[in-house]
Amino acid sequence: MKIILKEDVSGLGYKDDVVEVKDGYGRNYLIPTGKAVIATPSALKVLAENQRQRAHKLAKIKADAEALAAQLKDLSLTIGAKTSATGTIFGSVNAIQIAEALEKLGFNVDRKLIEIKETIKEVGNYVANVKLHKEVSVEIPFEVVAE
Repeated sequence: MKIILKEDVSGLGYKDDVVEVKDGYGRNYLIPTGKAVIATPSALKVLAENQRQRAHKLAKIKADAEALAAQLKDLSLTIGAKTSATGTIFGSVNAIQIAEALEKLGFNVDRKLIEIKETIKEVGNYVANVKLHKEVSVEIPFEVVAE
């Protein structure tokens, strides 16, 4: 079944993408939750017209994301965490702590845009991937230190 996404869906696509999904996934989850609509010919025409009208806005959003990526590219973060005597962290470091550290430096990045591939349970150096736009992402190295 072909559907048009109304918002970004992780692992599937971005807003206004036309994607092919299994019928059950589309009818039982995406459409009832408002994340997608069925890609009928009339809906595709409306989508094409909306994209044509928004083309210049999308170019500005992408340019802003690229400018922010250029600023974040040379950045290195240090995140303090409470640790045991062996260097193991109580709990773990996640996207919320990285977003807070970026905010302290003056960068307002939504925590949902930050991806950490591994679970951080020990002191050390790691890398977080920040997806600012569907075509723009930047890797930010960060170090977890004991408080």
